[in-house]
Amino acid sequence: MEAWQSQPLDSLDLVGLILDGVHVGEHCLIVALGIAADGQKHALGLWEGSTENATLCQSLLANLQSRGLRTDRSLLVILDGSKALRKAVRDLFGDVALVQRCQVHKTRNVLDHLPDRQRTWAKAILRRAYRSGDVATARRLLLDLARRHEIDHPSAAESVREGLEETLLTVLGLNLPDTLRRSLTTTNAAESLISRTRHVKRNVKRWRGGQMVVRWVAAGVFEAVKGFRRLKGHRTMPQLVAALRARDQQLGFTEPAEHVA
Repeated sequence: MEAWQSQPLDSLDLVGLILDGVHVGEHCLIVALGIAADGQKHALGLWEGSTENATLCQSLLANLQSRGLRTDRSLLVILDGSKALRKAVRDLFGDVALVQRCQVHKTRNVLDHLPDRQRTWAKAILRRAYRSGDVATARRLLLDLARRHEIDHPSAAESVREGLEETLLTVLGLNLPDTLRRSLTTTNAAESLISRTRHVKRNVKRWRGGQMVVRWVAAGVFEAVKGFRRLKGHRTMPQLVAALRARDQQLGFTEPAEHVA
């Protein structure tokens, strides 16, 4: 664990970072998954705590930075709906972070505010909006969905509107091919990593504290890493890299001397 969570990151050329939380018993774990410029996925660390704990979120990001995660150029950061994680990313990365909120988490949140009879059509509209390649069409669909629920289900309407720009437009605005765009609009890659640890966790009858949870889940992560494949759509990753570097120029970010050819 110590070796893993102190491994230098400066040689990985990371262009994306996925952060997601998962509950195990009474404990919450936050997993960090890096996406390299070639589409390769790298498990970067596992922290025990709460996704609503701002101190924990800041500590895990500081750990990644101290190990060489660059904070001087644009980085696509894909998050679940945690406000603490979002604040920690904003505080540490500032404008460097190009934040994409997970569309799967947002869909679940919206549907949780609706009665069963209305979930099917609402889910269809959300899916249509998120799969649309046109910004105006996608925004119109979501705002219309919110408007329809304004009176009877205001919490659902508020959920649709909350974080709309980061949920819908971040990756869509990069003009990426469909397959890569779908891979980068959810935290599914991190959730998939955690789901593959279940065959390890199921052997535990009773959890004895957070350290035990972390050790067992980490063991599952180490096994899952052996079967890692590149991100779906990885062949078009150069388009993402080009979009991020173009953003750097627009925002006036400059390469440190040691990175200048």
